[in-house]
Amino acid sequence: MIALALLLVIEGLLPFVSPVRWRRMFEQLLALSDGQIRFFGLCSVSIGLLLLALLA
Repeated sequence: MIALALLLVIEGLLPFVSPVRWRRMFEQLLALSDGQIRFFGLCSVSIGLLLLALLA
């Protein structure tokens, strides 16, 4: 539950601090292909698993 709470705090920072930049970022994400989005998702999962392994 702590990890979920931390995720929500981190995810909420950019829209709170700079909503215009957040909206622009999502417009750019919509222009990416499915393969590019999957690649970034895979990188995110890989980095998260690596960090979990290092910190555990």
